Amino acid sequence: MAGIEIIAVEKGSELREFINLPWRIYAEYPNWVPPLKKEVRRLLDPLKHPFWEFSERILFLARRGSETVGRIAGIIDRHNNEFHNEKMGTWGFFECADDQEAAAALFSSVESWVRQKGMTFMRGPLSPSTNYEVGLLIEGFNYPPALMMAYTPPYYPGLVESCGYGKEKDLLAFLIDGEYRLPEWMDRLAEKIAKKKGVHIRLYRPKEEDAEFALIREIYNDAWADNWGFVPLSDNEMKEIQKNVMDFTDPDLAFFIYYEDKPAAVCVIFPDMNPLLKRFNGRFGLTGILKYLMYRHEVKGLRCLMFGVKQEYRQLGIPMLAFQHIYEIARKQKQYQNLEMGWTLEDNESVNALIEEAGAKKYKKYRIFRKPL
Repeated sequence: MAGIEIIAVEKGSELREFINLPWRIYAEYPNWVPPLKKEVRRLLDPLKHPFWEFSERILFLARRGSETVGRIAGIIDRHNNEFHNEKMGTWGFFECADDQEAAAALFSSVESWVRQKGMTFMRGPLSPSTNYEVGLLIEGFNYPPALMMAYTPPYYPGLVESCGYGKEKDLLAFLIDGEYRLPEWMDRLAEKIAKKKGVHIRLYRPKEEDAEFALIREIYNDAWADNWGFVPLSDNEMKEIQKNVMDFTDPDLAFFIYYEDKPAAVCVIFPDMNPLLKRFNGRFGLTGILKYLMYRHEVKGLRCLMFGVKQEYRQLGIPMLAFQHIYEIARKQKQYQNLEMGWTLEDNESVNALIEEAGAKKYKKYRIFRKPL
C-alpha cells in the first residue's frame, strides 16, 4: 500500500480537490447534505471572506498514491486569542477516509504549522470559528443535519482521539416535532410576562435590513459574551451573513423583545433549507431556480439559529415570552413540522432544562476536541 503524502494547498486544482473531497467521503452516508461549493470557496478565500481580515489559515491535502483521502485546515483566529487571552490554534474543515495514517499525517502537519506561529494548544473542529460550523457529530447519526449544522461519519471521533485529542466540550441540539404545544404553566407565565409594563415583541423589519442586522449583532455580542468559546462577530462578518441569508429569511420567523423601548433579546429562526441544498448537490446553477420551484415543498422544518437575552434583562422571564411566540408562529406556519433548537453548551443546565420543559427532546450531540502542544 502506498504511503501518505501531505500537500499544502497552493494551486487552484488543489483547492478544487479540497472542496470536492466530501462528495467521496459521504457517498455512503445518505443523511449528509452537500454545501454549495461556491460558498465553501468564498469562506476559504482570504481575499474575499471577512473572517480572514483578522485570521490566517493553511490548507492541507492527504494523498495515498494518486488518490486524495483527507483534508484539513489550520487556522489562527486572532479575535479569539485576543478576546480570551489564549494562544489557540484551530483545526477545521476536516474530512478523511477511515484511514488512521492519513488522519495522523494531517494533524501532524497542522500542529507543526500552528506551533511555529507560537500557539500552545489546538482546538477543533471549528470551521473556521464558533460563529460558523462546529463540532463532530457523536450522537444522532440517523437524522439529517439542520441548516448550518454539521454531519460527520461515526468513525471521525476515533480518528481524532487516535491523534491525541480529548473532549473539551459537547454541544447539544434539541428537536420539537409533531404538534407544537407549549406546557400550560409556561403559557400562563408567558401571558403574565407579556402584561408587564414595557415588555413587547417586535417582528423583524425587512425594509430596514441594515439596521436590523446591526441590532442582531449588538444583542448577539452582548448576550453570548460570557459563554465558553464565544468570539464577537465583526461588523463585516455580520454583513456577510446578512448577504447570505436574505434570500431565505422569513420576516415572521425573526423577532426582537423590547423592555421600555430598549432592545433586550433577539430570536432568529430560519426555514431549514437543507432538503433543497441536497437537491442542488453543491451547485445552484441554471437549474437551481427550477429545482427550488419544484421542491420547495420539501422544506418542512425550522432551525432556531439564535436566541439571546442581553445580560441586564435576564431576570424578566423573557425566554417564556419567546417560547410562546415561537409556538404561535409554528401553529400558523402549517408547512413546518419540526423545529431544531441549538446548539447549546452541555453544561448550560438552566437553558437546556428550559428547552426540554418547553417540549423539546435532546436528539444530537457534537464534540469539540482539544490537545496541548
